[in-house]
Amino acid sequence: MARRKEGEQEAGGEPARKLVLGKYELGRVLGQGTFAKVYYARDVSTGGAVAIKVIDKARLRRTEGMVEQLRREISIMRLVRHPHVVGIREVLASRSRVFVVMDYARGGELFAKVARGRLSEDHARRYFQQLVAAVGFCHSRGVAHRDLKPENLLLDEEGRLKVTDFGLAALPEQLRHDGLLHTQCGTPAYVAPEVLRKRGYDGARADLWSCGVVLYVLLCGFLPFQHDNYVKMYQKIFKAEYQVPPWVSGDARRLIARLLVVDPAKRASVAEIMCTPWFKKGFVPPVIASPPATPTKKWFEDEDDAESLIDDGSSTTTTNSASPSVSPRTCNAFQLISSMSSGFDLSGLFESEQKAATVFTSRAPAAVVVDKLEAVGRALGFEVTRGKGWRVRMESKARGTTNAGLAVTAEVMEVATDVAVVEFAHDAGDEQDFNRFCAVDVRAGLADIVWAWQGDSPTTTTPAAIVGCA
Repeated sequence: MARRKEGEQEAGGEPARKLVLGKYELGRVLGQGTFAKVYYARDVSTGGAVAIKVIDKARLRRTEGMVEQLRREISIMRLVRHPHVVGIREVLASRSRVFVVMDYARGGELFAKVARGRLSEDHARRYFQQLVAAVGFCHSRGVAHRDLKPENLLLDEEGRLKVTDFGLAALPEQLRHDGLLHTQCGTPAYVAPEVLRKRGYDGARADLWSCGVVLYVLLCGFLPFQHDNYVKMYQKIFKAEYQVPPWVSGDARRLIARLLVVDPAKRASVAEIMCTPWFKKGFVPPVIASPPATPTKKWFEDEDDAESLIDDGSSTTTTNSASPSVSPRTCNAFQLISSMSSGFDLSGLFESEQKAATVFTSRAPAAVVVDKLEAVGRALGFEVTRGKGWRVRMESKARGTTNAGLAVTAEVMEVATDVAVVEFAHDAGDEQDFNRFCAVDVRAGLADIVWAWQGDSPTTTTPAAIVGCA
């Protein structure tokens, strides 16, 4: 039962009260997400540190599928007990909260180390060895993580790596009849190319691409696929287009090249990684202890005490990661790509410095799209010129017409062999004229080549991250 315990004197002379959940004394907030807060806590019986993830049931229920996702995440954490995976200790509950008690990683995120600059090859190797050992164990249990990145790799007090955040992980029962996964999820810069398509993918092979990106970041200090525009970043991913700096050794370079392979069937497996000279140097396989008893689940009947443990979530908290980012603006590919069945959900993909724009996707070849844009522009009375690359500029110079002074540039980007993305940018003229041009004038003429329209509002938005249950 949650209770308050008298402690030291507060500034006003009143005794400070510590929040206690069963045998755990809660401390500071370590992080906060959409559905949960993570607290530092101390086991009063042993003095050991733990992390407690406190999840709001009401918020979970309001989002379709999130209750089942939480159940799956807890099941997976019980399944993958490994020295390099954050362990789950207990699951506690009240009528309105779920409390997941986990190992506390005192060393924080591996991301914080990388944000200060690239690691030495020996340090990078040690972390990568531990990552591959953990990922291989997860795969042996049928679990694909699907969101491997330095932010989800923690360090304990002895500097050992711990994989965390299984909110997007998949189990075998999520495979479809073709034996593949079909949910596009992950973090854009770390996502395998096959995940960005709608044909299905092997979760384990996709994890190994992410491991390759992590290895590159550890050794280089920056991402292999970077661009201010997400669509152009995806183009680089589809082609595995990256450069390895000269300071990376030949053996490490060759290992990266075996992981960042567009064809998942040709990508190195865990066993093949472990056989490479670079990986084998100094590798000591972790000792996997016998699994402990299943974590207990306790129910707190005293709703008032349990409710007093957590506030309404309206207060603003900060995380303990204030390091500069080495990755593009944080955003989860699940939100960006999950609607691919009706076209890419591209709202918010383009940077805030751009002027108003709208976007559509097409399955026609890029050259066909450009020709069609030129024809539609001329039919609407615009002067049309083709610019560098796949750009078409449309400008209305006739005075006294509805679109007088309006100038628009359309850029065609081929993000895959069967998918083109077209963005309209407002270069000059009245904004309302531009809105009407995008919403009405140009659409009728392009109907035969459009797969799906997105970005109906010309106002750029910032995509919100989805991070599992947190």
